[in-house]
Amino acid sequence: MNERVDTVLVAGFGEMGRGIAASFARGGHRTLVLSRDPSKAVNVPEGVSIVGDFPDDPPDLIVETIPEDMALKREFFARVEAAYNGAPIVATNTSGLSLQDMAEDLRFPERFLGIHYFHPADAFPMVEAIRCAQTDDDVFACCLDALRRNGQQPIVVNKPVNGFLMNRLQHAMMHEAFYLIQDRVCSVEDVDDFCRHVLGPRMCANGLIKQKDISGLNTTAASQRAIVPALYHNHEPCPLVQDMAARGDIGVKSGKGFYDWTGVDVKAALARSADKMRRILAIARED
Repeated sequence: MNERVDTVLVAGFGEMGRGIAASFARGGHRTLVLSRDPSKAVNVPEGVSIVGDFPDDPPDLIVETIPEDMALKREFFARVEAAYNGAPIVATNTSGLSLQDMAEDLRFPERFLGIHYFHPADAFPMVEAIRCAQTDDDVFACCLDALRRNGQQPIVVNKPVNGFLMNRLQHAMMHEAFYLIQDRVCSVEDVDDFCRHVLGPRMCANGLIKQKDISGLNTTAASQRAIVPALYHNHEPCPLVQDMAARGDIGVKSGKGFYDWTGVDVKAALARSADKMRRILAIARED
């Protein structure tokens, strides 16, 4: 491996950008955050500098965390390539847009990859690293090394499939859950309680696949024959959720989603959730 990441520029200073920057600063990288208005930046992590434009010297790695809009991202990548002529490695934190489509538009696609973080970005011990067809092996290895120096374990995704690993698994489960709720098979609360108190703890202990080895693949194979044909194989997003989003019932931000958030101290609730997640992760990392 001929390259090394020492200087990182994170584009965007929302919740994800702040956490990503904190993780690189923690790993000893010189870390800059590109913000449209540096004067408004608050809660800047230790070791992170805010800048209002591209620095003169090209960073080793640029991680893009701007809004999920393909046109905005393509415009940003064009600016990066015009400014630095392929010198930096460029990564996107997109969770759903096509990495391969992004790569096809680039002049230097061999220096492009996906690095997908989970919220909160500085707390989770794992992060997805996704190859495109053109991603150079040394570029990819260099980024894996940088992530490991941050104390993170990269999940290598060898093809830029939609949703990568985490979101494919998450949306497969949510797809079933939303339709079960829509068809009044079970309640919202029952789905969440089951995930918190049954599925979550069991996965923390053994993961998804190892648990099936423990319980017996003969049982799993028989269950699949009975259950898989009955799943909601309709290739359509659930109307219940699509309609809620269309009318503005989007959750915490609007005050109403599946739950009623009016009168709730959301900031305190999210802080409690983040603290609980950190304590659960500490236990999950135990041998």
